[in-house]
Amino acid sequence: MTSSVPRTASKPFAGVELGGTKCVAILAAGPGAILDQRIVPTTVPDETLPALGAILGEWAGGPGFAALGIASFGPLDLDPHSPRYGRVLATNKSGWSDADVLGRLSAPFDVPTGFDTDVNGAALAEMRWGAGRGIDDFAYVTVGTGVGVGLVVHGRPTRGIGHSEIGHLRVPRYPGDSFESVCGFHADCIEGLASGTALKARIGDRAVADVSVDDPVWAPIVDALAAMCHALVCSTGPMRIAMGGGVMTAQPHLIPAINAALKQSLAGYMALPVEDYVVAPELGDLAGPLGAIAVAASAAEGHGITRMAAE
Repeated sequence: MTSSVPRTASKPFAGVELGGTKCVAILAAGPGAILDQRIVPTTVPDETLPALGAILGEWAGGPGFAALGIASFGPLDLDPHSPRYGRVLATNKSGWSDADVLGRLSAPFDVPTGFDTDVNGAALAEMRWGAGRGIDDFAYVTVGTGVGVGLVVHGRPTRGIGHSEIGHLRVPRYPGDSFESVCGFHADCIEGLASGTALKARIGDRAVADVSVDDPVWAPIVDALAAMCHALVCSTGPMRIAMGGGVMTAQPHLIPAINAALKQSLAGYMALPVEDYVVAPELGDLAGPLGAIAVAASAAEGHGITRMAAE
């Protein structure tokens, strides 16, 4: 994994980050070289994808771009041998199941194209320009409406039967916690117990801003997120974990609490490489859009799963 934009690139990269409520189209070479950035609402594929395609077409006819990166909400089919490669799989996002995101966005452009999840893209961006610089084994966690994890092992995002869904790992409940999970699939997964959606359900009519840092509501959330980190340490062993997303950004007290709970959970069995193992992402809100640029840069370098639109 390189730590910067390929030196051979004579043009910027184009990226599209598809999110649940909005999509970001970005033309850039890195954090210090963002040439254009535009937001398109996420409505239905027949509205959102043509709007994004029009922006890409405008850039292709102007400054041009060396490669295209698409980082999307999932679940996604990332197997290039699958007939559904590049499509959204079963999702609660109305109208998006089986949407051909990769095909519709990449077809007009004869450039290398990379396709991955939004959280894997953010992980790759942090590895190039942020908290994961110089690291080949890294995890990026976003705690917002849901819980997503971008997991990179030996410099590549994990694959296997599909991209990682670590937010749906089932974890032991915090003692005495009888909260009803907000996940429609699992009664005790991390997303169901510790996401922003779960936090709002736990506090009822209270505003999140009014919840003090010593409120008991944080204990089961910290416990679930630390259990997720424990599982990551004992399975793929990332050298560092960055935790971002709306909940973590608004509640900076959670990261030191998770670090402490993780060390207690590991109980000395495995040594962590640094004292502050769980950190905030350095790219902040730009991790997502720059994730699409990092996916494009990887495609230009020939790393990961790529596709030429002319094929």
